[in-house]
Amino acid sequence: MASVSTNGGGAPQLDHHRGGSGEPLVLIHGIGHTWRGWKPMLPDLERRFDVLAVDLPGFGHSEPLPAGIDATPEALADAVEREMLGAGFDSAHFAGNSLGGWISLELARRGRARTVTAISPAGLAHARERNWGAGILRGMRWIAHTVPAPQAALRNPFTRSLLAGAAVARPWRYDPDLLIEATQLFANNPGFHATLPHTLHGQPRGLTTLDVPVLILWGSLDVILLPRQGRRFERLIPGAELRYVRRAGHVPMTDVPELLSEAIAEFALDRPRTDGAAQAASAAAGS
Repeated sequence: MASVSTNGGGAPQLDHHRGGSGEPLVLIHGIGHTWRGWKPMLPDLERRFDVLAVDLPGFGHSEPLPAGIDATPEALADAVEREMLGAGFDSAHFAGNSLGGWISLELARRGRARTVTAISPAGLAHARERNWGAGILRGMRWIAHTVPAPQAALRNPFTRSLLAGAAVARPWRYDPDLLIEATQLFANNPGFHATLPHTLHGQPRGLTTLDVPVLILWGSLDVILLPRQGRRFERLIPGAELRYVRRAGHVPMTDVPELLSEAIAEFALDRPRTDGAAQAASAAAGS
């Protein structure tokens, strides 16, 4: 079920999906995407978690941030933090893709995370890599915004591969209806141009001080954020585990949904917790 929540003052917050039961899990998409990108994984995840999947401000059906507030990863994290608190989650497991991975790590820095699974997280690309990735994203946005009546093309496996191949490694597996909806939302969201510059000229804060378990998953066929960037996160985050996912691209939720769901669940639920994660879970249980 998708819904829009409000804060105590009645201001609209984030469009989101909530479902399942178990320990809380917050899913955060990347730039240009929406919570609907997690749909192939939701049946598996909702069997084991109470899932909250959000549309970031300015993406999907969420309103942009108020005038005067820059769409930095930290400001987007503020919005997600308000949403999770409104859902009754003092702490949660996080899984985030690309920009969503950066935001998940920011929320871990704030003490909100029990575990983090960061899927091709943004934030540690070098200058040439940033320009490369931004160029691909701008090209995808231009195609989504400019090409007339893309529905027929997206229902054809060959042209679907041409149009979506930069983001996913197996575009022929992408449900055409989901891809059409994602393309339409990408074409019309106001958050892309507001957010992209802030992802290019900053980096995640406090990585060396994180005290919760962090799993970094990186698609071996990611052409937007190159797989070598995963080693930088692994070196900076204490105890981080890096796994490369074969035959997966930058947005692997449709490439290998079962594998990702199992990796998230195994990492979050079937491991001893660090002191930081245990304290967060204990605080949530006592709230």
